Amino acid sequence: MEPGLNHILFISAALFFIGVYGFFTRRNLITILMSVELILNSVNLNFIAFNKYLWPHKLDGLFFTIFIIAIAAAEAAVAIAIIINLYRSHQSIDVESTEELKY
Repeated sequence: MEPGLNHILFISAALFFIGVYGFFTRRNLITILMSVELILNSVNLNFIAFNKYLWPHKLDGLFFTIFIIAIAAAEAAVAIAIIINLYRSHQSIDVESTEELKY
């Protein structure tokens, strides 16, 4: 049995809200980055679902998804480089432990 549009949108909304919850409640920079990736993947799931069920003969949703995956990969590489530099200078990646990151 193939899942319908409502099922896929429910899973996408669940992923989105899990990502938002993780973004606002976590203090570790790595888990915050993972939460942002969850949010981006939920958007990708929306693009694929709407492309399949509403416009099955167009490829716009797939192109947007590939573009978002490429942007997410670049964002993850830059974010991990920034996190490594912050760890080297502050010896912690906890957001609330360093006073310089608050202001």
